Amino acid sequence: MRATFVTSEVGAGLRRNLTMTFAVIITVAVSLALFGVSLLVRAQVTTMQDFWYDKVEVSIFLCSRSSDAASCASGAVTDAQRDQIRADLESLRPLVEEVYYESKTEAYERFQEQFANSPIVENVTEEALPESFRVKLSDPTQYDVVASAFAGRPGIEQVNDQRQILDQFFRLLNGLQAIALLIAIVMLVVTVLLIVNTMRVAAFSRRRETGIMRLVGASNFYIQLPFLLEAAVAAALGAGLAILGLVAVKVFVIDGVLVPSFQFTAFVGWDAVLAIAPILLLVGVALASLAAFLTLRKYLRV
Repeated sequence: MRATFVTSEVGAGLRRNLTMTFAVIITVAVSLALFGVSLLVRAQVTTMQDFWYDKVEVSIFLCSRSSDAASCASGAVTDAQRDQIRADLESLRPLVEEVYYESKTEAYERFQEQFANSPIVENVTEEALPESFRVKLSDPTQYDVVASAFAGRPGIEQVNDQRQILDQFFRLLNGLQAIALLIAIVMLVVTVLLIVNTMRVAAFSRRRETGIMRLVGASNFYIQLPFLLEAAVAAALGAGLAILGLVAVKVFVIDGVLVPSFQFTAFVGWDAVLAIAPILLLVGVALASLAAFLTLRKYLRV
């Protein structure tokens, strides 16, 4: 009988404050959707880092006739220097996983493919591009080992680490994720304030019923329970809408637009969405219940 009474009170409370309930649901949905998107962006950054850091290479550009680096003072790299550089790279295994030599001709062909539709191709000759070694490391964070061993050596013009370029890109993505998270937190605060106001209105409109319950000896928890459940139900509905929004982002934005357009990188899978969904539900219900409980302690104090 108690369960039936509490359930009926929850339903009556939601219907009685229908406008406020609808506002809570929408606000919870928007704030949790932003929070979910920020978590999805974080998962996407991690996925891209794992994908690209596994592919980054260290590029060792060799001296050409036009090189002006101090290590190229004696002119273009010689066959002996080139062979010695390759042998020294091979000696760094297992840190060095793969070593690939790219000649001027191969560098020019790759340049033409990359800039096929750009007028810059007409102004670049094969001789202008340096030959190089492309080195894949088993641990990309150990770039300094290769740099210290080869930078400035005769025959080597420059040693570049692709990871430095990626780090700048990922710092930008992390900044965008932080902005999205900040907006989500602000929206969550707004949601809590709205729930607090809703509970105040509900407690005031039902002060006669709660007064009767006090007179018959009902406990604080039993009086507060319908209000807590109202907040939890509204938050759960809002969280459900936020999860549907996250699913829509995955289906229409990621799978429908980004994956076909940017096939050179990896994107988050459904496992990320399934991991974020219960977090949104838990955060929404927990915040709503906590805000309602703290508010009701003051306005329904026996």
